[in-house]
Amino acid sequence: MLQQSVALGPMGFSIHQLLIGLAFLLALLAGALLGRRHRVPVSDTLFTLLFVAFIGARLVFVVRYWVEYDGLLSRLDIRDGGFDIVGGIVVGLAYAGWALWRSPRQRAPLSGALLVGGLVWGLTAGSATLMEHQSRPLPDTALTTRAGEPITLPQLSHASQQPMVVNLWASWCPPCIREMPVFEQAQQNETGITFVFVNQGESSTQIEAFMNEHGFTLDNVWLDPRNAVGQATGAHAMPTTLYYNAAGQLVNTHFGELSSATLQRGLERLR
Repeated sequence: MLQQSVALGPMGFSIHQLLIGLAFLLALLAGALLGRRHRVPVSDTLFTLLFVAFIGARLVFVVRYWVEYDGLLSRLDIRDGGFDIVGGIVVGLAYAGWALWRSPRQRAPLSGALLVGGLVWGLTAGSATLMEHQSRPLPDTALTTRAGEPITLPQLSHASQQPMVVNLWASWCPPCIREMPVFEQAQQNETGITFVFVNQGESSTQIEAFMNEHGFTLDNVWLDPRNAVGQATGAHAMPTTLYYNAAGQLVNTHFGELSSATLQRGLERLR
C-alpha cells in the first residue's frame, strides 16, 4: 500500500507536504548556485515567496469557508490544515512576477530556482497524485465494536450504501481530542454519510474511560488493536481522516486535525 504519511515523533506529515519541502530545498540549492554565478543572492526572495504563498493559500481557504469558522482565532489557527493550493500558487506566482520585475539582477538565478522547484514539485506531486487515484477500496481488516462484536468496514459500507468517513484516532493524541466535537456535530447533521471512528492500538477499557471522561456520544467507535487499518491504508500519523464514496473507493485523505471548515471541504467530494 502506498505510504500516505510519515510520523516523526509526535508530528505527522503527509507525503505531499514532504514533497513541497523537497522542492523548496532544491529551489534554494539551485538559487544559491546560480546566485553565486551571477553574484546576487536570492534565498531571501525565495523564503519571502514561500511565506506569501502560504499566507495566500490560507486566506483564500478562509474566505471560501468563512461561515464554518466561529471567530478570528479559529481562522488564524492553521492546525486544521485549511489551505487552498491553487490560491497559494496564484498568489505566489504574482509575487514572483513582481520580484522579477523589481530586481533585474535577480531574474536569471531566481527564474532558474523557480523552474527547478516547480519541476520537482510538479513531477513528484503529480506522480503521487496519480498513484493515490488508483483503485483503493475500503480495507477488509478485522475490527471489533465497543461491545466486542467482529465487524469490517466493507460490511458497514454494504449495509448503509452511503459514503463513509473513517477517522483514525487514539486517546493520547491531543489533535484527535480537539476534533472530536466537530465529528460529533457532523454525525448528527450529515445523515447521508456514515462516520466510523477506528481507534488505533488501545483497549476497550481505555476507550470507555476516554469517552466517559470527555462525554463524547459517537456512533461506530471501533477497536483496531493492531493498527491494521493504518497499515493497510499507509496512514501512519494521527489523526487521519479517510473519505470513501458509496462504492467504497478512497477519494480523499486529510492528515492532522480537522476543523468544521476542513471537514466540509472533504465532504464536498462525497456529496
